Amino acid sequence: MASPSGSTLRVLLMVTGGIAAYKSCFLARLLMQAGFSVKVAMTDAATHFVTPMTFQVLTGHPVATDLWGEGQSEALDHIEYARWADLTIIAPATANTMAKAAGGIADEIVTTLLLAFPGPVLMAPAMNDNMWRHPATQANRALLEERGVTLVGPGAGWLACGTVDEGRMAEPEEIVAVAKRMALSIPQDGNVAAASETPAVNGPWHGTKVVITAGPTHESIDAVRYLANRSSGAMGYALAAAAVKRGAEVTLVSGPVDLLPPRGLAGLELVASAQDMAQAVAKALDAGADWLIMAAAVADYTVAAVPGKLKKEDLGDVWQLPLHRNPDILADVANPRRDRGLTVVGFALETEQVLDRAAAKLQAKGMDFVVANDPTAPGSGFGSGNHQVTLLGEDGIIWASESLPKEILAGEIIERLGRAKTSE
Repeated sequence: MASPSGSTLRVLLMVTGGIAAYKSCFLARLLMQAGFSVKVAMTDAATHFVTPMTFQVLTGHPVATDLWGEGQSEALDHIEYARWADLTIIAPATANTMAKAAGGIADEIVTTLLLAFPGPVLMAPAMNDNMWRHPATQANRALLEERGVTLVGPGAGWLACGTVDEGRMAEPEEIVAVAKRMALSIPQDGNVAAASETPAVNGPWHGTKVVITAGPTHESIDAVRYLANRSSGAMGYALAAAAVKRGAEVTLVSGPVDLLPPRGLAGLELVASAQDMAQAVAKALDAGADWLIMAAAVADYTVAAVPGKLKKEDLGDVWQLPLHRNPDILADVANPRRDRGLTVVGFALETEQVLDRAAAKLQAKGMDFVVANDPTAPGSGFGSGNHQVTLLGEDGIIWASESLPKEILAGEIIERLGRAKTSE
């Protein structure tokens, strides 16, 4: 599955012989849903818990299970898979595998691949509690961390041996979250395939500093509830990727989304509320910016949140929720900084009189360009599917798109904005 960056980060998932191997099936699926491309290698012991065919079906790639090419993969895949990957995840990582990794032993496919892989490694240990606490395992853990390996877990809970203690493999969701953070530090040219996607060295976007907002905001009601909207962030992330590809230095300010950040960002600010986003945008603009592209669906109103959880017994049959206006990022943050040469692009999501209302918003908020879109129109919608937009400037319509995948649509928007700006 391609990520919104258009440059899919490649994960080699290594599965070793523990009962937690079944969790790695869910992990493979979650990694792909997050935008990673995934290949799998398994020790012989791991195949006794989960079949290689399961992972092949999940990932769409042959599974490396031996050094001799007798399984699904070729004999030299212990080299090719290591060259292919940007990031390696070992889950579960048994005590035996950790010991071999610490000692540089390469006597089967997983440890051989690990020794041949020069990039970042994430391990999710899983074993009996006494095995985890053994001085040898702890010494191996310390040595691996000293060499730069990132460990997540183990957690505490029910173990296969019947005890309740530390030793459980971290949950797949937690492992994916750590993998996403690690992905931010992997350079754009991390492997041969990615090197062919290096940013452009000419064109109107090269060297420009661009701030892009994406996703929804979450406005807290109490300790557990919040107000939100249906924005997925897919368009904002695709715009960021398209700008990076054209040589821009992009800072992405993102609300809560389930997307893999584009590779090559100059900065990433993760925020929750509209107030958080306003502060992050102000910080990014004050650091210097040539463009602000406001693709986020920022909540217009927020709530005076309470610290605990509201009880329905106290609220009654009818709940009135007082709301007050959030800061207007364009009016309150961007416009006071326009004298620095900032070009502002907004998004106008409308479901009626789309072009008229978008044009009115362009004038009222003093934007340079606005992207009008109706997510309820045929060929459009929230999420990662196709979408259709109209780009307007102060002289009217610049471009009306057909329904396109958001990655392609974002590239067209960035291209046409660059040309429109240079023709002024």
